[in-house]
This record gives sequence, structure tokens and C-alpha cells, in this order.
Amino acid sequence: MKELITKNLEVKDKFNLELHNTLHSCESIFLSRPIALRLWSSFFVILPIFVQAPWVRFEPISALCFTFVILLGAFFLNKKKSNKWFIVSSLLIGVSGSWLGGCLFWGWLSPFPILHIPVESVVLPLAFIGLGTNWKIGSSFYISSLFGTAVTDITIFLTGIMDQWREVIAADSENAPLILKKTSENLIHIKSLSIIIVVALILWLISKEIFDSGTINSTNGKALLVSSYVIQTTLIVDGIFIFLAILQPTLSGLV
Repeated sequence: MKELITKNLEVKDKFNLELHNTLHSCESIFLSRPIALRLWSSFFVILPIFVQAPWVRFEPISALCFTFVILLGAFFLNKKKSNKWFIVSSLLIGVSGSWLGGCLFWGWLSPFPILHIPVESVVLPLAFIGLGTNWKIGSSFYISSLFGTAVTDITIFLTGIMDQWREVIAADSENAPLILKKTSENLIHIKSLSIIIVVALILWLISKEIFDSGTINSTNGKALLVSSYVIQTTLIVDGIFIFLAILQPTLSGLV
């Protein structure tokens, strides 16, 4: 009987050890695959565009308060004491900075495009400090998002459609489509298309250089990969909006 109990305990311990190793292996696989980091990074780039943008137009205060929900989510995940979830929590810290800046600008200051980048940069000093800490992945996310936004604004200015910014923001539902149509027509010129293509190529080369310097095996390497993924996702999203602006202006908003 004693031998039977001992044998059962050994089997149970072996099973628990195998289960622990399996869970650890799953986490290691998750962390060793750049595709997972790309999906998280891209998701958090797209989230503000399709969730925050319409939300902040109708309920800017509640959208602004959601910044604290994101921060609480980051705090909760950090409590799990897991490297995998720490990466997600760090990304959420970066997202909260982008979300905060976006709410402040689009909620109250959108008629003033010159204030766009300064307002979106509201937590930039903290992000630079974060690069020297364990939270550098979130800092890289925020800084790269801000960089992509700045490049988009510069492209809007160089293509000559910045003038339509305030008109679109201030226009009613009847006049907005007409202004957007005029904006799309301005894009279909050799000069505008050339600027867009050149800027896109520069962004892609920058993201590729950063990607080639990154690695999934260290926090610094992951931060570089996140920066690359954010810039690439921003480039793809901008491309979609430009495509919509040309084919169906009323669906694109201001590019």
C-alpha cells in the first residue's frame, strides 16, 4: 500500500512538472515569435484610429477618462509577474500616452492643426525617460506612433491639403463631402503622388533599418521591433486612407 501511494505521488509530481514545463514552454514560444509582438503592436496602433476617433468626437470627456482605464489595465497585467504580460502592460503604457494626446487634441483643439503634434507630444518627456527603464517597449511604441503622426502631418502639409483641415472640421454634414472631394482631387496630381511615394519609401526604409537592428531575445531588441512594427502599421493605415480619399472621399475623412 505504501509503495502504491509513493508511486502515485511520483506520478503526480511528474505530471505537475510536465505541466509547468509545458506552460513555461508556451510562454517562451510566445516571446520568441516576433509575429506575436507584431500583432500586439499593430492592434494597439489600429485601436485608437477606429475606436478613439469616433468616440472622442461625440464624447470627448468619457474618451479622455478611458486613458485611466488603459493605465489600470497595464497595472493589472504587470501584477501577473509574467514576462509575457509585462510586455503587453508596457505596450498599454505607450498606448495610454497616445490615447491621452489624441483625446486632448481631437476633443477640443482639432480646428488648429498647428497644435496637433505639440498636443500629441504631451507625455514625450516621460517617454524619453522610459527608454532608460524596463518600460522602454511602451516608450518606443509611443515615440514611434508620434513619429508616424508627425510624418503624416508633414505629408499633408507638403501635398497642399492642410488648408482643407479646418474646413473639414468646421463643415456641416452637407458641405463636408464636397470639401473632401476637393481634397481628393488635390491628391491626384504628379506632385502630390510623388511626395506621398517618396515619404512612404523613406518610412519603409527607416522601419526596415530599425527592424534589422531588433531582436526578440532582449528588451532593447523588442523595443526596436515594436518601433519598426508601429511605423509599418502607420504606413499601411495611411495608405488605406489615401486610397479611400482617392476612390471614395466621403469615407476617408481628412487624410
